[in-house]
Amino acid sequence: MNASYLPVNQPLADLILQLQPEYGITETSLPGVTLMRVNQNTPRIPVFYEPGIFVIAQGRKVGYLGEHTWQYDAHNYLVMSVPLPFECETQIHGTEPFLGVRIPVDSGLLRELLLQMETLPDINHAETSPDVPMASVPQDCTLNDAVLRLMQCLQNPLESHVLGPQLVREIVFRALQGSQGTALRAVVGRQGNFSRMARALRRMHTEYASALDIDTLAQEANMSVSAFHHNFKAMTFTSPLQYLKRVRLHKALLLMVQDGLNVSAAANRVGYESPSQFSREFKRCFGRSPVEEVGAALAQ
Repeated sequence: MNASYLPVNQPLADLILQLQPEYGITETSLPGVTLMRVNQNTPRIPVFYEPGIFVIAQGRKVGYLGEHTWQYDAHNYLVMSVPLPFECETQIHGTEPFLGVRIPVDSGLLRELLLQMETLPDINHAETSPDVPMASVPQDCTLNDAVLRLMQCLQNPLESHVLGPQLVREIVFRALQGSQGTALRAVVGRQGNFSRMARALRRMHTEYASALDIDTLAQEANMSVSAFHHNFKAMTFTSPLQYLKRVRLHKALLLMVQDGLNVSAAANRVGYESPSQFSREFKRCFGRSPVEEVGAALAQ
């Protein structure tokens, strides 16, 4: 992968720079719509993405999950259909920062859109089971235009309030029509292993601090424990317990960086009874102690 040439979507980059003049990740006035700016190359590190559409204006991300690798940049956007831990690196060219935006994918909105789409007699969604819950999808002019209009409306609080939700809806609709639309549709389906696993992942993602029982999750998915483990690993490339651990560690990191919690308080908040066990598992995941990782994040 050559970082000496990275495609740029200049109109989108200019709009993001107006909204995000400093380094970091910032929530906008629209729930779930997040702006990203990174000022330096970042090596391959563990990350955790919630369901969303990730559109890049400048720079490149490279994602790794199991044996799969994805590049997403100004020519390709990333679709993540379930909350998922994986590894990612960031590439920039020279002094030009990485710039991107995340648009959330809400299961309720997906259901609403699919119900409307299915009322048209000529729409055919003959589905095959998706292999993995994330993919890099070629950018097209219709989705790009909708993202540009979303960034423009965010410049004005009134327009953001009135027009923003409809633009998010349009972007999700465009993604549903793309090559990763199969995985998005499968997430809210009532049948199939993919939708069952997606429901289990959503519960683990929201109830991570609770004492979740894998046997109960398997029963709710209408599977044996062994079948649940098999299908879970096929989707996430990790076991249910390792997934839950990664969720807790990433949530704790956010609590320490964004909310200023100390190590013990963050560990307790995400479900750890032992701060020392939390610190050991945190270092195995991130390669640094919680204090070191938080210090590095705040120094950037």
